[in-house]
Amino acid sequence: MKEAKAPTPSRIVLVHGGFVDGSGWQGVYEILRRDGFDVSIVQNPTISLEGDVAATKRVLSAQPGPAILVGHSYGGVVITEAGNHPTVAGLVYIAAFAPDRGESVAALIKDPPPGAPVPPIVPGEDGYLLLDKSKFAASFAADVPADLAAFMADSQVPWGVAALTGAVGDPAWQHKPSWYLVATDDRMIPPDAQRAMAARAGAVVVEVPGSHAIYVSDAKSVAGLIVQAARDASSFVTATPPRA
Repeated sequence: MKEAKAPTPSRIVLVHGGFVDGSGWQGVYEILRRDGFDVSIVQNPTISLEGDVAATKRVLSAQPGPAILVGHSYGGVVITEAGNHPTVAGLVYIAAFAPDRGESVAALIKDPPPGAPVPPIVPGEDGYLLLDKSKFAASFAADVPADLAAFMADSQVPWGVAALTGAVGDPAWQHKPSWYLVATDDRMIPPDAQRAMAARAGAVVVEVPGSHAIYVSDAKSVAGLIVQAARDASSFVTATPPRA
């Protein structure tokens, strides 16, 4: 049931995924800033889902008005939980996991279809994971300049197993509008899996050629979907009260 139109969100909060940090959003950040948006970037510890949700909610609580919450890859799990914060007007998934209640990244990737690419995850020490550096570019960043892809491989942030296994309690996409960018050349999250999660969430979907690192390689397309979400979110206010 639709209510009176809400203010158009002018604030964007960007959430990175596993193995990387928030600096990869720089290109998207610069475009959104030029378009007049107030942009914040969450630096997730990526140790546990609970910790990353808390870090995201701290940034959301600092917003003086409605915000669009954006997640890439594992960041999609974070925004699915943190998106219940009352500041959030809409969710944007960028080649991201969009779990349902009780699902985690581990649950979503445990049974890949035959022939699907398998991320080159290697166990680190003390319960942390990394990507095989020699396979990082091909799997994660195939369309990123070679020198930048090498830097991303060498500057990986270890991803905690507790983040991988952290399950969503209340999926925000069940209560709030969502948008989804499918990266059609993704070799980390198969494009068909992205399409299935987007359809389940009832998201507005765009498909763009690009690798898993499309937020780096095609910042213009990513920013374009975020701008669309900000402009359209005010039309989707529902009678269901948001939950912090």
